[in-house]
Amino acid sequence: MSKPSLEIVQRTELVAGPVDEEEAWEFVRALARAPSPTVGSKITVRTERGETTWEARGGATPEAALVLDLCLPLCVGERASELVVAHLGQSLDGRVAVPPGYPRLITGPEDLRHTHRLRALSDAVIVGATTVAVDDPQLTTRFVPGDLPTRVVLDPRARLSREQRVFSDGQAPSIVIVGRGHRGRSDYGAQVEVVEVPMVDGTLPIGGVLRSLRERGLRRLFVEGGGVTVSRFLDASALDRLHVAVASRIVGTGAPAIQLNGGALGGGVMSHAQSYLLGADVLFDCDLRVSKPRGRGLA
Repeated sequence: MSKPSLEIVQRTELVAGPVDEEEAWEFVRALARAPSPTVGSKITVRTERGETTWEARGGATPEAALVLDLCLPLCVGERASELVVAHLGQSLDGRVAVPPGYPRLITGPEDLRHTHRLRALSDAVIVGATTVAVDDPQLTTRFVPGDLPTRVVLDPRARLSREQRVFSDGQAPSIVIVGRGHRGRSDYGAQVEVVEVPMVDGTLPIGGVLRSLRERGLRRLFVEGGGVTVSRFLDASALDRLHVAVASRIVGTGAPAIQLNGGALGGGVMSHAQSYLLGADVLFDCDLRVSKPRGRGLA
């Protein structure tokens, strides 16, 4: 009776097949929660000189390889527990918003799923007040298995209200950061935590925002948008990584993706970047930890 059983085990191993997208994502989620080798996993991860590589016994499907390539660098390494990552989906002409009456999403469903994965890997997801006012996002992980991050809204002058879903749906904790002295104007609802930060030149300083969140145990942060908010984190040299998905679409008008004020970055930034096909979009994964300020006059 033992011989047939042995044959079944051998046959099962032979047809086990490559790592698929679901297995890759579950591995990444487990690694994000407890950064240590997974016993019995078909995936091996190595980090050397800041570079993360992986190997899968039996190979990996293209969808699984994409998940591992894009997400593993966010979960391993000495700074993984306090990484600040941003994402933008933009058109070919660098727009992140479209005129009224057109489909709101510029990039495709694959990029949307990737955005939800970035949320699930983070302690908190950060957006600006304009994004909430225009898009009324939920900021959940409903398109992928994953934990819900704390939702953080930067609303320096407390102009939003409790009607927005991030304040009223009760799906995840919500924090609003306002400028000092504007708390009395807020009406977000009793379940929303309001945090005051002293403003500098009429804006919320990014350093103050980061300190406030880390004091509350929120260390791995995802800056989702919009373009102004991502630009301010980039201009403050506060991002470790930036994902930019570019759709093969020209909008012609609307809000620009990135605008720098020439702060700590001077004339711009050069990053170590790799590109990936994400459905019909092209995603650029920019590692800003190895970036260098771009001098004037350089091509």
